[in-house]
Amino acid sequence: MFIDMAKIYIKAGDGGDGAVSFHREKYVAAGGPDGGDGGRGGSVVFQGDSNLSTLADFRYKRKYLAPRGENGRGGRCAGKSAQDLVVRVPIGTLVKEAETGRIIADIWDGEPQVIARGGRGGWGNTHFATPTRQAPRFAKPGLPGQELEVQLELKLLADVGLVGFPNVGKSTLISVVSEAKPNIANYHFTTLTPVLGVVRRGEGLSFVMADIPGLIEGAWEGKGLGHQFLRHVERCRILVHIVDVSGSEGRDPKEDFETINRELKRFNPELSERPMLVAGNKCDLAEPGQIEEFRSFIEGLGYRFFPMIAPINEQVDPLLDAITAELSKLPPILRYEPDPVELRPLEELDRGAVTVTEEDGVFSVEAQWLLRIMRTVDFDDSESLQYFQRVLIDTGVIDALREAGCGEGDTVDIYGLEFDFVD
Repeated sequence: MFIDMAKIYIKAGDGGDGAVSFHREKYVAAGGPDGGDGGRGGSVVFQGDSNLSTLADFRYKRKYLAPRGENGRGGRCAGKSAQDLVVRVPIGTLVKEAETGRIIADIWDGEPQVIARGGRGGWGNTHFATPTRQAPRFAKPGLPGQELEVQLELKLLADVGLVGFPNVGKSTLISVVSEAKPNIANYHFTTLTPVLGVVRRGEGLSFVMADIPGLIEGAWEGKGLGHQFLRHVERCRILVHIVDVSGSEGRDPKEDFETINRELKRFNPELSERPMLVAGNKCDLAEPGQIEEFRSFIEGLGYRFFPMIAPINEQVDPLLDAITAELSKLPPILRYEPDPVELRPLEELDRGAVTVTEEDGVFSVEAQWLLRIMRTVDFDDSESLQYFQRVLIDTGVIDALREAGCGEGDTVDIYGLEFDFVD
């Protein structure tokens, strides 16, 4: 099954927590803190695989979670960093942020690309020892790994794209000039998925041709097979527009040509500016006058015209020679550059966001990042409490409480931890 779009959720591993530990050894008094740091969480890495040609695997598995880093241990032992999660995708896959459409990466080759980074491990209590605080009973938690929903779009890597109405001979042409074996029959929409074929024109000279399922008028609005496969034309360096010059199905070849060009332009205006060659197929069914009339029409629009009879490979070589010559003058296949991350103002960043609500005289604080810190604080230890108080002040939690109207002696609740506010 050919699937060229998928939406998945990915999450990099959280960093391991730092350890709270003290050196214990016979005859060694006050051994001091020796809690190790947590390990880094695994990242989510996308890697192109030339053996894959569809995103069908992502239709059944939609969540990809990298492992968490190990927690630190005593004896200054750092936790083990987690292995990265490698997700293999077809070459030509575009990775976008589902919410914003921002391009994160273009999987152009087999080079691994990090899409979501694992969280750093937290510091053990060794880092917090000072001359005045010789036995810190707190450590830092590991930072969370990045998580996001991504949209995968497969845009085939092809030099040449064949476009045109259904049943004009696109599949026949690619079967004649390459080793591709598309379905060929005398009815519309025989080709239901794009087909790639490698066309060899001598030693060390070849190009990739893509047979795109046939278009009809209104395809950009979803009629016929719609424009769902036109994304595979966007990377093509040159387009070959195949037209049935005989009008064997009762259509006017000139109207066919103009209709398909309108559909391409409506889907993506840049496609109308892409270099294009026009191939007139089914010349054996056409009168010489029909062919010359259509040639005059096409050349009058500034395009080069190549009459042919694709099933018997007649007059196909001049078209292939022209394609080869054009490709030698064109830039490489389109590669999408990642969009820059749009930085939000500091006060809008998720980390540090604090929500304070008041009910029956109790001021409740909600902040997910604060919850992670609280997991490692020993509230029975005075130094841990002092550390937690500094966090509340430095991160603006105290200021947020004041702005909400919290005053001296009022009760504050932070995820079940209640205390009296002291201004």
